Amino acid sequence: MMVNTDYLVPMTEANQNFSKVARTVDESGMAVILKNNKPRYVVVDFDEYDAIAVAMQMRKAKIDDAVEKLIDENMEALLELAK
Repeated sequence: MMVNTDYLVPMTEANQNFSKVARTVDESGMAVILKNNKPRYVVVDFDEYDAIAVAMQMRKAKIDDAVEKLIDENMEALLELAK
């Protein structure tokens, strides 16, 4: 994942100056907090989080549907293996 360097905030600075993290989110839509010089946490505004949560629920539903279909299509083989 490519991260714009304008979003980066070191952990020590985030701890000492969280308002900078909030300002970065307000201006850029996100802030990436570095821990040991590696991206570790992403802070986004709540509307963005809400959109991410909805997308994750939709993805889970698609996976669940695919699993159900595979089980239904292979029930005979699965029952044979269960013996």
